Amino acid sequence: MPRDGLTVAAPGGAVPLRLLLLGALFVTELVALVLVFQIAAPLECRQTEAEAACRALRGSVLRAFCLAVALGLYLSSRRAARARFVAMTAARATRLPWALLHAGGLAAAFLPMLLTPPEALNARFADLLPLLAGGALAITIGALGLLAAPRDWAAWLRAEPWGLLALVFAALLLPDLAHWLEPIWYWNTLAQITFVAVSLALLAVSDDVEVWPELAIIGTDGFNVNIAPQCSGVEGFVLMAAFLALYAALLRDQVRMGRFWIVVLPLALLASWSFNVLRIAALILIGAHVSPELALNGFHSFAGWLAFTVLAILVLVVVNRVPWLQRDRAAAVMSGPPLAEDETAALILPFVAFMLSSLAVQAFFTTPALGFPLQAAAMLAALLWLRGPLPVLLAGRPEGIAVAAGLLVGLGWVAGAPAAAPPEPALTALAPALAALWVAARLAGTAILVPVVEELFFRGYVLARLDRGGLAWRALAVAVSTASFAALHDRWLAAALAGLVFAAVYLRRGRLVDAVAAHVVANAVVAAAALWQGDWRLI
Repeated sequence: MPRDGLTVAAPGGAVPLRLLLLGALFVTELVALVLVFQIAAPLECRQTEAEAACRALRGSVLRAFCLAVALGLYLSSRRAARARFVAMTAARATRLPWALLHAGGLAAAFLPMLLTPPEALNARFADLLPLLAGGALAITIGALGLLAAPRDWAAWLRAEPWGLLALVFAALLLPDLAHWLEPIWYWNTLAQITFVAVSLALLAVSDDVEVWPELAIIGTDGFNVNIAPQCSGVEGFVLMAAFLALYAALLRDQVRMGRFWIVVLPLALLASWSFNVLRIAALILIGAHVSPELALNGFHSFAGWLAFTVLAILVLVVVNRVPWLQRDRAAAVMSGPPLAEDETAALILPFVAFMLSSLAVQAFFTTPALGFPLQAAAMLAALLWLRGPLPVLLAGRPEGIAVAAGLLVGLGWVAGAPAAAPPEPALTALAPALAALWVAARLAGTAILVPVVEELFFRGYVLARLDRGGLAWRALAVAVSTASFAALHDRWLAAALAGLVFAAVYLRRGRLVDAVAAHVVANAVVAAAALWQGDWRLI
């Protein structure tokens, strides 16, 4: 990778940009797995023939979150270990077999869940289990191989104390620990306080709040839940206290312990309880206005762990960056070139924003098309943040052949489209002003933002990084980038043909601006046809 040497300075060693981007990629994949397995899939482990394996597989996502937080904590507190970790990952050149193994694992994990009819998922889960489990194993091994060579992992682990293995073991058992300690969650006084706080949170956004204090039931617009004692937030207290105790033990020589326990602990516990209140209020609102199934299944089961993970990372960042909490105040200061000025980040991060916003829209909108303005906003924000490198990446004036190629792709896409479908009821129900804003966002996003973001990633990054010269490497680069591009579209064959055209336009002069221009013209033609026909599914 030509830009592997680019780094962002951090205490205890510089962090290679490659490591940051791999981290962003892995987080994106983990979020996608959560949305598919915990939220989108109507999977009930009790209704399968492999209940224990089903629960273990779904629980592995939570364990991955806990492990990521624990390793982040360890590396942030052990400068020597962090320096060795950064050095071995910086020395790792991308190896195609590990990338293919990782990608194959993702396909094995996602495709069975996405292609199996929802009503048949529970009955067929036992048959899908070997493929899903193998996919999870391939994802993990491939990710480790992308980070560092096996011999480097072995050397790094040998150099670390046994405390690291104990930390990993504790992190993997954390979900089980929370389950074993469940009896102490029943704290009625705190549950009553939580009930009142949730009521106030709902009253701030809704005029129709129904409460039955004697039954601890609260709801709005016909969707009601019971605030049971185990919903009081004690679980968050225990997990956060355990996390902070571990953090204090690891950083006892760097952090002012008195200030840590007197200030950080109470604030972290208060934040944990506040997150719990907001989680319950969000659950009720989602159940009332979005989807009761979503509220009671995926969101209910996972949001608490997600909130804990986010809060733990925030505590880690704050403690590391606030000089007042550090024995050596200079250690809290981080410096280095901004990520927003790096060309590689500009190629990848807008696409990451696009994918994350797409997953969020799919998860939290019953009609995902309604959420497209949020996706457009996420893409625009990412491009504006990375506006520094973009003029260099997109330099030049597109040639006429690129415009002509885009026109042919757009016309071919429209000509090969299936029969026009009636508009989705949720779109026709929009008020005229909102409908006009939605149409404007859809047109601008489709014709401008999406082409820029996708070409930056698929042609500017994937194709360019795999193309190492020679016919074989170039063919592989075109095939991988085109297949990845096609996988994002429902009409994958038409998308693959379009991807081949965009790749050819890019390779003609090696300029990304030509591929972007072709893609913009193609999408503009499709968007115009969708507007003319009133068929937004054409896009």
